[in-house]
Amino acid sequence: MTTKENKTPTRGLKNRHIQLIAIAGTIGTGLFLGAGKSIHLTGPSIIFVYLVIGALMFVLLRAIGEMLYQDPNQHSFLNFVSRYLGTKPGYFIQWSYLLVVVFVAMAELTAIGTYMHFWLPGIPVWITEVVVLALLTGLNTLNSRFFGEAEFWFGMIKIVAIIGLILTAIILMFSHYHSGADTVSLRNISDGFQFFPNGLSKFFESFQMVMFAFVAMEFIGMTAAETENPRTTLKKAINQIPIRIVLFYIGALLAIMSIYRWQEIPADQSPFVMIFQLIGIKWAAALINFVVLTSAASALNSALFSTTRNLYSLSKINGDKILKPFTKFSKSGIPLNALLCTAILILLTPFISMIPAISNAFVFITSVATNLFLVVYLMTLLAYLKYRKSNDFDPEGFVLPGASFFVPIAIGGFILIFISLFFFKDTVVPAIGSVIWIVIFGLITFFRKTKTAE
Repeated sequence: MTTKENKTPTRGLKNRHIQLIAIAGTIGTGLFLGAGKSIHLTGPSIIFVYLVIGALMFVLLRAIGEMLYQDPNQHSFLNFVSRYLGTKPGYFIQWSYLLVVVFVAMAELTAIGTYMHFWLPGIPVWITEVVVLALLTGLNTLNSRFFGEAEFWFGMIKIVAIIGLILTAIILMFSHYHSGADTVSLRNISDGFQFFPNGLSKFFESFQMVMFAFVAMEFIGMTAAETENPRTTLKKAINQIPIRIVLFYIGALLAIMSIYRWQEIPADQSPFVMIFQLIGIKWAAALINFVVLTSAASALNSALFSTTRNLYSLSKINGDKILKPFTKFSKSGIPLNALLCTAILILLTPFISMIPAISNAFVFITSVATNLFLVVYLMTLLAYLKYRKSNDFDPEGFVLPGASFFVPIAIGGFILIFISLFFFKDTVVPAIGSVIWIVIFGLITFFRKTKTAE
């Protein structure tokens, strides 16, 4: 397929696509598989943790939304870091984010191979990984509308699963159903409630776990330039995020803890599997495996889309000759070379998976990548504060109310979460790794000669 220069992408994403993408970005495998571990840490007070982290992320998204509303033609919200903090911080954060998302995509592809092995135990995992990556890459070459359709249905599957869980809890509540020795009721949450049932340490440990569940929520900031009505659609999608957090996350957690006393929920088992088995669905494990498979495929699909646009923006802004091929668009309005490069990088996953000795290192790398999301969020909010003082600020636009109060709070919150990573054994090594990356690549960026796009 031939490529050509094109200043604007094809606006193939419709309102329903963006709405479902926004929902999909707030629901991950962390909820379906990790809810038991989160609840196990601090009990019902985990709901408060979700509300706090959700509020921080909403401030971040409103800040991103305000800048994109003022300039909806940007392919990546990270471009604003270059614009308001300088080319060197922009270069650092865009490359960091690109590598972060590639590592996340590799982790999701590994997860897909594992989930597929549940049904196809006789087929080598690497074969299913290659096939799935080829299918999603092919889908992304067509048009942004096809990407939107895929995300629409991926998101729909997750929504149906959560709504099914919540409705199940409501039905069991009204029928006074007994789960074990207890009756299904909200009293299972309120009776003997303690804010720190396992101590203050476990409560704070839950913050970093919940933070990771919200990672990639900012992905909606990569889709604005490819919607039919970017300002209207973006504004609506971001404003509805708090409702979605309450409905899908808080609703699911309340449903789980009303059916089972939280002390009886094992940390190493999905509560979704337990509940669907309780109501007589013998194939509950297969059902949840299908849901988390689509969730991982959704994350991989989003990573392909996001990294492709970020590589295009990075190539366009920094003007490096070696990156010039990634500024080309295909006839269907897709940065094809950037997409293929991204797919090739992710294609390293099967080879990594076949090397037993590197498995721990791979987990380490993906953990470091997740930590670096916090750095991206902090830099984005600092860029936003600069935007508010610039001539670009539009007081009639999609303005974040109380920005001078809420943004510093969000920055402080993200800093505290990052610092907390150094105090828990499961996160201290990846936290140190992320600091090493910041120092080494930060120095490389600082001494790099600045280039300007032609």
